[in-house]
Amino acid sequence: MGETDVTSSGVVSSRRREAFGQHGTSWVDRGGIWLSSRAIRRCLPSRPGLRLLDLGCGYHAALLRTLLPQLAAGIGIDVKVSEEARRVPGLSFLEGGIEEHLPAIPSGRFDVVTLISVLEHLDTPLPVLEHCRRALSGGGVLLVNVPTWRGKGLLELSAFRLGTSPAVEMNDHKMYYDKRDLWPLLVKAGFRPSDIRLRYHKLGLNLFAVATHTP
Repeated sequence: MGETDVTSSGVVSSRRREAFGQHGTSWVDRGGIWLSSRAIRRCLPSRPGLRLLDLGCGYHAALLRTLLPQLAAGIGIDVKVSEEARRVPGLSFLEGGIEEHLPAIPSGRFDVVTLISVLEHLDTPLPVLEHCRRALSGGGVLLVNVPTWRGKGLLELSAFRLGTSPAVEMNDHKMYYDKRDLWPLLVKAGFRPSDIRLRYHKLGLNLFAVATHTP
């Protein structure tokens, strides 16, 4: 599963040993990834040459590779990234924990920061969200996808009973989110209420957030 670690800021976190997809993905996971990618594309700024930071990019960096034609630069952070992904021109990676690397990311560098199926794995999500906002340029957007409390039962059924998604991922969940859970975190992280949009998708099993950084 993971190890207990302490970041430079003194935050205790659970350090993962494996990245998502490192040992393959199921058809359930691939379907969820496809649906999330559609939601992300609809929310990306329309201008070309975007600078994107993908937190918890996964072993194969599937999202970054899919969005590459729209990017001037893409950076992914995860505990492990495949050599194949590392060879893709225009992409670069930092291996290790999000809490470890994110504080060192320069302020105002990115047009888009993505946290797709990541926040629920974090012990202390608020400092991560604060750093996400700091890393965004003016007008930049943070895109967040999280599982809901409604989805918890089905996700655990798929992982623990049916074996159609990895049990290790479900056992690493620290939290599930509804609007009343995620909205206050985004506000505390510095996003204005008028700049936050939340909507349920995937039949209510997931919650998708778009938070714009207004300086």
